[in-house]
Amino acid sequence: MMAAIFAARSGAKVTLLEQNEKTGKKIYITGKGRCNLTNACEPEDFLGNVISNGKFLYSAFYQMDNRAVMDFFEQAGCHLKEERGARVFPVSDHSSDVIQALNRQLNKEGVKTLLNSKVESLLIQEGTVTGVRLFGGREYHADAVILATGGKSYEATGSTGDGFRFSQEAGHTVKEPRPALVPFVVKEEWCRQMQGLSLKNTSVTLKKDKKIIYEGFGEMLFTHFGVSGPLILSASSYYVKKYADIPVELCIDLKPALTREQLDKRLLRDFDDNKNRQFKNAMDGLLPAKMIPVLIKLSEITPEKRVNEVTREERGRLVDILKSMTMTVVGTRGFSEAIVTQGGVNVKEVNPSTMESKLVKGLYFAGEVLDLDAVTGGFNLQIAWSTGCLAGVSAGKEIEG
Repeated sequence: MMAAIFAARSGAKVTLLEQNEKTGKKIYITGKGRCNLTNACEPEDFLGNVISNGKFLYSAFYQMDNRAVMDFFEQAGCHLKEERGARVFPVSDHSSDVIQALNRQLNKEGVKTLLNSKVESLLIQEGTVTGVRLFGGREYHADAVILATGGKSYEATGSTGDGFRFSQEAGHTVKEPRPALVPFVVKEEWCRQMQGLSLKNTSVTLKKDKKIIYEGFGEMLFTHFGVSGPLILSASSYYVKKYADIPVELCIDLKPALTREQLDKRLLRDFDDNKNRQFKNAMDGLLPAKMIPVLIKLSEITPEKRVNEVTREERGRLVDILKSMTMTVVGTRGFSEAIVTQGGVNVKEVNPSTMESKLVKGLYFAGEVLDLDAVTGGFNLQIAWSTGCLAGVSAGKEIEG
């Protein structure tokens, strides 16, 4: 949609082919239906949040950076607000307002939108794209084609991976698509005992053979298969990048604000206040109720033991667990639960200044079909807006030229 708007603004006659029954279907579910459409961080900090091929995005980002995106939507009648972590949402908290703003701009720029129009293949002659063929045989001929098909996450919204096939048929290399920003599957059964428990202000470290893959602070959630939540989703993209399906350690610091020494003193105070109680009944001031049986089991301290009988060694073991509750990540959930796709069209085969294919003249790329992804917080949609804008402007200029 963004590519079509800017191609039309550049003077091109634009037809938008949408395989779904309505435009922007995937936007409806982003940000739990609220649409975290960008991040208001300083522009120079933005690319630091991109996991794959951040340098490739320089031209696209400075064609339309996060401030420009916010201005675009405000001017299109979608008023915005900033929340914790500089996340930007519509004031209304309705993703439909973002879609309506885009549709208004499509109409204003005279873009012809054809719904329920599923593309079967690109038309290419002598190294130049000449249009597309729909299922059913109808062909549309064009001087330029922008491929903005998304990845493979949330297939029901239209992200079926077709764009990867089109790209490969055009001669492009596609890095294997994998689910990213996706929950972890954990080996330990005791993790499932805490299903539904949400932790705030917690710290996690992801490690492989003592090598740190990811460190972060924020919110997480225990599930029937492992762990999820914003902190885990961001960690997953670093895991998928190099260690997909290889077991790694996930260490949770349940008390990140306290040093080991401070936590030990806190335990001593709590134990002193509860010295005649059983150990299993003396932890409620320290931990959520759902976590207490798990911590007792991991500590190997007899549940019925009086608190004043807990040894220094046992207390030290408890401190170790509280500062580093360790579980084994054995993989991730699938594309149906992934926010984005990692992998896609090799960016080395795409001109970063225009988003045009280096292999096929007149073929442009935008968004998640490219091997680009970022952490949570509005960064992935910003990639879509930026690359869409640059592809649209470049295609429009090429046609005009």
